[in-house]
Amino acid sequence: MPCSAVTLSLATISAIVATALLVFAFSTDNCVYNEVRRSQIQKFAEKRGGQEQLLKNLDTKYYYYTRTKGLFRTCFPKERPRAVETYLSPVETHCMNIEYFLPDVENQTKGFSEDAMTRLHMGRSAIALFILAFFAIFIAFWTGIAGCWRRSPGNITATAILMLLACLLSAGAMGLWHGVEYYEKERVVGEEFYQQWDNVLRSETRSYHDWSYIMAWTSIAFAFVSSVLFFCAAYCLRSERYEESTKNIQYIMPVYPQKQQYAYPGYPAPAAAYPGPYYHGSQYGPYNY
Repeated sequence: MPCSAVTLSLATISAIVATALLVFAFSTDNCVYNEVRRSQIQKFAEKRGGQEQLLKNLDTKYYYYTRTKGLFRTCFPKERPRAVETYLSPVETHCMNIEYFLPDVENQTKGFSEDAMTRLHMGRSAIALFILAFFAIFIAFWTGIAGCWRRSPGNITATAILMLLACLLSAGAMGLWHGVEYYEKERVVGEEFYQQWDNVLRSETRSYHDWSYIMAWTSIAFAFVSSVLFFCAAYCLRSERYEESTKNIQYIMPVYPQKQQYAYPGYPAPAAAYPGPYYHGSQYGPYNY
């Protein structure tokens, strides 16, 4: 089997896997899982006494509930807060949207701190980079089809570059998402984030990355592998074309004009060197002078 066929097949499979994983990571809501042990908080409040505000927050604030977070939604897989308006997501989970203030018609971000605005801009930019990554994959799909149909090294190289671009854009988006995560945990950007939590809530909350996060980074890895394989496929196609052209040159035989003397039977050897016919005497008849 030709080298190009194997590498093209593997590159295509890797690109499909990368795209599928990126779609799931982008659209699902399981990047971060925050498990809040509400029963422990309630026991603490009842034991200590005088914790009416803590008990009120336990019932009204959404960040006192176990939740998952994605790019667009915060969802509540267990109990849902009664004081917050939620809706059913496509997977039948009660969710609420993450607000990016696009567009900010009422200028709601006017009172935000510098750290809060930085976090907001990074979140917007992460989504924009993911969308650009999908656009690059869309173009790579068509250049890949053209390259496979025409067996064109140029088209396959363009596909490899586009997949590498999609990989870098997705990695950049995840980097920005980590920046958002850092600001939410280490900077003062709102009461619903770590720096302004009650000490009891901090101690009774466990946060870790969930399967959407893993799928996103796995998608980036597959996109990089796909790009490398497309580059290898383009190299194989060029090598195969060169070998085919080399083989064809061997069958092209040069034809040169040759002077050849033809002997006619019945003539002496010296005369046979010159083609006839020969006539004795004048071929135009006798002349009298």
